[in-house]
Amino acid sequence: MSLHQARADRLSQVFAALADPTRRDMVARLADGDATVTELAEPYDVSLQAVSKHLKVLGEAGLVSRTRDEQRRPVHLEAEVFDLATKWLERYRRQAEERYHRLDEVLAVMPDEDEELGEEP
Repeated sequence: MSLHQARADRLSQVFAALADPTRRDMVARLADGDATVTELAEPYDVSLQAVSKHLKVLGEAGLVSRTRDEQRRPVHLEAEVFDLATKWLERYRRQAEERYHRLDEVLAVMPDEDEELGEEP
């Protein structure tokens, strides 16, 4: 597998993991700091097992990791994984901006409809 394919597969995993609103909410909460599975499960009406499954998907995408802190096993957000998605999105954002800029230039030199008809604005 090439480096490009590996990045694309990783990117697919990240977007697939973030496609679920519960997982996006967990990521948003982890951005404020590490939390245990029990703490992450509090606002949801689901079992700890369901939360663990969500965390497994996030972990497989590289978005979170688990550590051991004495008796606790906090979940940690791996923010650097977002760099991959950010770079991908930024590339297409720049391309879209360039297209809109070119369209603005074309529209700026096009005559107004009123001018074509010889009418005064």
